[in-house]
Amino acid sequence: MAKEFAPPRAAEFSELIKKRLEEVKAAGGTRETVTVEWNEQPLHVEVIDFPLEGLYFNPSTHRIRAQRSHDPARNEILEKDPYSAEGQGYLQFLLQAEPADPNRRDPDFDKLKESLKQFGQNDPGLVTHTGVLVNGNTRAAALREIGAQSMRVGILPESFTMADINAVELSLQLREDHRRDYSYINRLLAMEEQASLGRTPEAIAKVFRIKTPRYFQERWILSTIRDMIGRSRSGGGVALRLVDFEDDQEKLKELHRAYEKLAAVDPDQAEVFKEIRMAAITLGFAKTDVRHIEEGFQDKYLGRTLPASLSAVSEQEESVTIPGLGVSVPAASSGVSAARALNDQILRAKAAVLSTDAAVSDSEKHSAQNVFDEAKKAFDAAIDAAGRDARVRKRKQMAPARLADACADIDQCVVDLVQARATRSLDEEAFDEAVLRLRDSLRKLAQQAGRGIPNPADGVSWLLEAAAAEGS
Repeated sequence: MAKEFAPPRAAEFSELIKKRLEEVKAAGGTRETVTVEWNEQPLHVEVIDFPLEGLYFNPSTHRIRAQRSHDPARNEILEKDPYSAEGQGYLQFLLQAEPADPNRRDPDFDKLKESLKQFGQNDPGLVTHTGVLVNGNTRAAALREIGAQSMRVGILPESFTMADINAVELSLQLREDHRRDYSYINRLLAMEEQASLGRTPEAIAKVFRIKTPRYFQERWILSTIRDMIGRSRSGGGVALRLVDFEDDQEKLKELHRAYEKLAAVDPDQAEVFKEIRMAAITLGFAKTDVRHIEEGFQDKYLGRTLPASLSAVSEQEESVTIPGLGVSVPAASSGVSAARALNDQILRAKAAVLSTDAAVSDSEKHSAQNVFDEAKKAFDAAIDAAGRDARVRKRKQMAPARLADACADIDQCVVDLVQARATRSLDEEAFDEAVLRLRDSLRKLAQQAGRGIPNPADGVSWLLEAAAAEGS
């Protein structure tokens, strides 16, 4: 849970905000307001012009929640003193960074900056009575870069709690027409936060404008990501970060759908499948490549290409005793254990390679890079083999599939023919021409089907006999 806002100059800015509000009311005329959703009701708040130097970036904003782990040292400063110059500087850096790779500047931020420079601020931001931005953090960062001195902001009621502020931020950021959406991981974190507040899955799904099954899918994905991060942690404490999974949204959703189907039939195979697919995702394979990893991939393809250094698995106990209960349950199968061990090696190798921690030596990074490269080479060869087999299967199934589609069309034609006769609207000449084209097509099909099949089955035999009879 985030802490209540307490900026160092809270009282000073609160007084300034009250004076500005009084000045707006005293000026008369039409006053600008902004409408926000709170407790499913519209709330109209006054808008004032406020100095940018008096506004604080929101340390609890959902927009960059995942990206904060990009630099652990700066994030620690942010945790301890979020309103210090260092903490606010880190927030500004993250607000203008690319969500999937904070080391790169986000092109969308520069577009926003140019738009503000050319056209000015269209929509007001939103702040607390202590000057903390609830909505408009990115706009404030862009306005500061172009040298603006003030920003139009709506003032939330002084009585608002942290829970009220988070609810308002979510309602604003999740509007479909919002210019810069939350990144994927930050949406997952926002859902998790809502669940921690005791809200029901149905209520959370409604807030995020998704269906309840989709909500459960997103929670499963975040749980899986956290599991991968925990397992990537080596003895030195180096681990993967939430931001490292930012670009894997579609791959993770496809993994969940396939995992759920397989788990209903064979839980062990489902676990093996999940581990191997997550390993491929960690290695950075594209979505189209990852799709080739299906049930049995480890035994049929990967086992042939994996080097011995990555194939070794420690002996697993036949059963596991639950602490405190003295009850023994079966341990994971050898297939699951092997898949987990392989995935753990890849997770730890990537964590070491990506780490900027000085505690990770160059030799450790070099060793981790070798493990990562060997695993990627093995997966690449296995995926290539699986892809070739998939293309062969597709070619084998293409002709029968097209014929099945044709049968469905003919069945529909029967229905259409009956209806046309009932209403006396059948174009008999056009229908006759279509039947003749069908005859020609069946002749060609019979000619090709009869080649190279010494003992045709019932279906092909009928087709050949029908073609021969029609020809005679």
